[in-house]
Amino acid sequence: MKHQEPLLGTAAWLEGTVFTVSSFACLAIAGGVPIFTFLIAVVLYLVMLFSYFMLGRSPSSWWIVITTVIGLSISLLLGTLSGENPSVLSAILLVSGGGLGAMAIVLQGTAAGRAYLVLMFVANLAVTLPFMKGGDVTQALTIFIVGWSVNVMVGIWVNDSVKRARARIARLGTAHQAERRASEIEAQRRQSARLMHDTVLATLTLLAHSGRGVDPEALRVQAAEDAVLLRQLRLGETPAPRASGAYNLKADDVVGVTDNIRALQDRFARRGLTVHWHGAGDVTLPPVVRSAFLLSLGECLENVRRHSGVDQADVTISQDAAGVRAMVTDSGVGFDTADVASGRLGITESVVARIRDVGGNARIFSAPGAGTTVVLEVPR
Repeated sequence: MKHQEPLLGTAAWLEGTVFTVSSFACLAIAGGVPIFTFLIAVVLYLVMLFSYFMLGRSPSSWWIVITTVIGLSISLLLGTLSGENPSVLSAILLVSGGGLGAMAIVLQGTAAGRAYLVLMFVANLAVTLPFMKGGDVTQALTIFIVGWSVNVMVGIWVNDSVKRARARIARLGTAHQAERRASEIEAQRRQSARLMHDTVLATLTLLAHSGRGVDPEALRVQAAEDAVLLRQLRLGETPAPRASGAYNLKADDVVGVTDNIRALQDRFARRGLTVHWHGAGDVTLPPVVRSAFLLSLGECLENVRRHSGVDQADVTISQDAAGVRAMVTDSGVGFDTADVASGRLGITESVVARIRDVGGNARIFSAPGAGTTVVLEVPR
């Protein structure tokens, strides 16, 4: 007989409270009520209000039983006073037709609740109708039947509405979970594509060009690092990028930006690209932003080494309170930015998308025969 839907208990509490308070107001203005009887009625009304309050907060069937007993007791007590006093009769009808009838909202949902509701309805008629006279009997029956029926329909409507709402929420939750999984898969795919492009594909490209312009020892070291990376991937591990341009299984949160710039400079010097650095002072960034910034910077330098036709590049780094900016410039052959295929991972993923993923911006300026300038901006 417990009601499992809290909203039903709240609706019953509100309606029961309104009718119980209205019934007491009719009794209070009736006049001619013995003081002792009135005090007993006050106590019963207070207990009934409290039981309805608990009914709105607890699914326990005991509060339904207590409310029923107190409501019938009030009807019996007021019935001894009714006589020809219309205010007392109104108080009886309000507490029995509306006060007790409000419990139909919570009782209609189960077979046990409906059985109890029928017994309570019969008991209510048995207690109340003997005190009615003439047309009052018809009035009481009308109030009971209509009031209780409406409460049953309200309970059914609320219960059905809550079930439909929960079903919609569940569907939305399922769709959200599917969308989140798809986003995670896409993010992992993009991360894997960047990883392969920045490491293994770069090494294979060097090998395809016979390592031209690259120190053989540097090429050997790079190939060995990529072999370790492939073994990690085969074992199901997910290597994390380090700001130095390499990948390992632990995020690099210690080495500063300045040290990584020197590492980039040394690495590209071994590959045959001289990098001229401009800008002074220590550059500080959060670990994730720093990694994206330096990895993108490294990819820009790799593009200069591979495609510009020159062996020198200039990198100017500046910073302010809002963020850090790097400008990579070369005087090479340049290219038409409108002709760059969207599938070129070196630009779309390893530079532009990587910077945007951390809230930054990447801009590319180039033209055939006029060199190339890439501006990377990241927030602090």
